[in-house]
Formats: sequence, C-alpha cells, structure tokens
Amino acid sequence: MAQTHSMKLIPALLLVAFSGAATASGFQLTEQNASGIGNAFAGSAATAENASTIYFNPAGMTQLQAHEVSAGVSAVDPSFSFTNKGSSAGTLNTTGNGGDAGGWSFLPNGYASWALTKDLYLGIGVGAPFGLKTEYDDRWIGAAQSSKFQIKTYNINPSVAYRVNDAVSLGLGLNWQKLDASYTRLATVGGGAPLLFGDRITSKLTLDDTAWGWNVGGLFTLSPSTKVGLSYRSQIKYDADGKIKLSSDGSVFGNLTLAGLPAGSQSDAKASITMPDTFIMSVTQKLSDSWEMLGDVSWTGWSSIPKVDIMRASGAQNGALAQRLDTDFRDTWRFALGANYKLNDAWKLKYGVAYDQTPVKGTDTRLVSLPDNDRVWFSFGTQWTLDKASRVDLGVSYIYVRDSKINNNQTAAARGDVVGEYNNSSIWVVGAQYSLSF
Repeated sequence: MAQTHSMKLIPALLLVAFSGAATASGFQLTEQNASGIGNAFAGSAATAENASTIYFNPAGMTQLQAHEVSAGVSAVDPSFSFTNKGSSAGTLNTTGNGGDAGGWSFLPNGYASWALTKDLYLGIGVGAPFGLKTEYDDRWIGAAQSSKFQIKTYNINPSVAYRVNDAVSLGLGLNWQKLDASYTRLATVGGGAPLLFGDRITSKLTLDDTAWGWNVGGLFTLSPSTKVGLSYRSQIKYDADGKIKLSSDGSVFGNLTLAGLPAGSQSDAKASITMPDTFIMSVTQKLSDSWEMLGDVSWTGWSSIPKVDIMRASGAQNGALAQRLDTDFRDTWRFALGANYKLNDAWKLKYGVAYDQTPVKGTDTRLVSLPDNDRVWFSFGTQWTLDKASRVDLGVSYIYVRDSKINNNQTAAARGDVVGEYNNSSIWVVGAQYSLSF
C-alpha cells in the first residue's frame, strides 16, 4: 500500500517542479534542494539525508527508508548593477546603466524513492540544473548587446541504486532535459542608421530543444563515522531550433532593413550548445554525537561552451551567421566546507562556506547577459524533525560576487563597446524543503 501511495505522488511532484517558469541568474543551478543551502551544499554527494540525493548521488538512496518523498523551493535574488566607464552605444542612441539586471526567481524541486528489495532502490527527481536570467532597462547603453537573456531547463531524472555490501553502494540515472532560451536586444537599421524619434527596433531570438544525458555515483562507508561520495553527470548536447523576429515600435522605418531583413520579418534559427559535465567528491565525518563535518570538491567542464553560433535557417540568408556569442568559457572548481550541530532530538543547526569559480576568463569575454565572477558563499540553516517520519529544512545563503570589469567590444558588428564595472554584486538564496518517509 505504501508503494502505491508513493507512485501516486510522482505526478504531483512533476507538477511542483514545472509550475515555476522563472530561473535564477547564473548558468549552473546548485539549488537542486533547499536542505543543502544551510551547508552551502558541502557534502552533497555523501549526505543522503533525503530523496534529493537522487540528483547529487543516486547511490545515496540505499541510505534512505523504504519509501521517501522530498519537495522544496528555493527563492533566488541576484543583484547585478553596471557602472559605465567609457562605453559606446555605436549607432544606437541609447544611454544609461541599465538598472539592476537581477531580480527574484524561484526554483522548485521534487523527488521520490522507494525500495524494491532491501538492497535495490528506484527513484525519480525533477528540477532545473541550468538557468540564466538577466534583464536591463530597454534603452541602456549596452542594449545592442543584450536587454534580456533567459535560459530555462527542466530535468526529469529516473534513477536506480544498488547496495553491493555494507560499505559500497552504486547508483545510475538517466536525464531527460528540455531547454528553452530567449534573447532580446536592440539593433541598428540596415546600413548602420541610428534609431530615430524615440523609435526602437528589437531582435528577439527564441530557441528550444530536448536531449538526454546520464549520471552515476558511488557511496562508500569507510567507517561508522566516515562516508565518501563520488558523483558524475554527463554532458548534454542540444541542437536547438527557433525563430528570430525583428520588430519596430514605430513607423518611421518604412522599407528600411535590419541585418538585411525588413523590420517585422521573421526567420528560422538554430544553435548548438553542449551543457557541461560535472564531477563531485564529498566527505562527511561525524566528530561526536553532536557535531558533523562536511566537505565538497566539484569540477564543471564549462569549456564545452567555447562559443555559441546563432545561425539563420530560412529565407534569403539561410545558413548565414546571425550572431556569435564568444563565451570562451573555462573549466571551473568549487570548494565547500560545512558543519552540522545537533542541538537536540528535534533541531539541527547547519553552517557552510564555499568558494565558487566563474567560467568567465576576463573582461573582454564577459557578456552583459552573464556578468559573472568568482563568488563566496556564507550559509546557515536548520532542520526541524517533526516526528520520526517527517522533517523540514530551512536555509539561507548570502553569496558575495567579486566586482566584475567588462570591456566587450562588438563595434565591428554594430553592437557597441560596453566598458565598465559591475559593483556590489550579490545573490541571496532562501529555501525550504519538506521530506517524508513511510
């Protein structure tokens, strides 16, 4: 009967995960549960404290009860404010710093696991592994490079875990992932003519695709107080299709053209992008009945995105390059250290710090759509055990982002030169997770 109930909960968890369209600023979303926020996600592949281990390390399901569900939401509030230091808008009559490019977004997640035997477990998870959202004022000085950029992913992750013996558990998962992307910017009229009489013309790109990936993990119990977790998630390659639409909010353009196409026209588009693979090594160590330490080292293969070529796929310019995003990303490392303190049978306190490296190499490849830099996490959380079967986790993180200089010169493509600095950038993350075993 309990297994039947858990199966009925899966559609509900899917609805939870897909109910929110917004994603957080940033490309990789660590917030695949809210229970890890308090530890800055230290020990993520070794803790296995609820069914969200399906994402971080599916082998951890063998540490759970016979049936478990876990669902949560994280609210993310990034702040990215630009200061102009000599930018040029090119042929566009635009000024201003663009306001705060960040804003609140919400990341839901849902997981369920159940034991087929005492050693064999099945599970399913849903969430959003990658996301990006930046939005500036319409007519800021860098609007020819980007005024709004958004990437959303939806991931369904069926998984299996097997306990080899008391010391070793192994896990495997498949990932069906959907990508939705949109990119809006102001653009010049054909021949490089400037905007006139307050009118504007916009270029909006939309793309989507689905693809498959996989993940594996191992959990090793070295002693009653020490666990080590290893986890790997594969690359996922998208060959996305969509549209580029050119539109004007005025009538002065007449028969003028934008990028060789008349204002108001639409053409098919396509772009290929390979989402990076990730590797995590985690350790948890019990120091006493009250204290537990957690550590994490993770690697992300961001060099899988050296550039993004947006190609036209219909009309007179079929096969032509519409725009190239010179990302030139590098592989990155993340280090996290956390601690748990058991206050009593009902309450556990969580602490964590982390250093997270940016994939952006420097000022000339920093995009206004991703004004990222190295960041440091400061996290705190608590776990409230309501009874033997249910727990609530609450967490909050303040993420300090280093000031980011930018000198992205796209003058040759009539998109101006954005020169300046993003100051006092930060991200707040708050979240809650409910976990139930039965």
